[in-house]
Amino acid sequence: QVQLVESGGGSVQAGGSLRLSCAASGSTASINLMGWHRQAPGKQRELVASISRSGITYTANSLKGRFTISRDNVQNTVSLQMNSLKPDDTAVYYCYARDVRDGSDIWGQGTLVTVSS
Repeated sequence: QVQLVESGGGSVQAGGSLRLSCAASGSTASINLMGWHRQAPGKQRELVASISRSGITYTANSLKGRFTISRDNVQNTVSLQMNSLKPDDTAVYYCYARDVRDGSDIWGQGTLVTVSS
């Protein structure tokens, strides 16, 4: 089993920055892809960014240039640096990890990011 614990959410004014971190524990050797989704109030959950064990990244087009994902395979952590935040970035951000054994996704508990104008 893999467990994910997120940290780093909070409140910030528009234009500010936040860094989210997610630590994986347990059967981490079975994880390939890690990343972040977010869900804003009244909206569907959307993929923000992902990164493979080898470092190949994906970032949603609308977030490129502002959000950067990184990973530490030794510490089993994935981070999301969010700059130039906008009120539209307000959401619960969820860390996820994909288990290569069955393709299932494991989710963290979510961390709230609130951006005020």
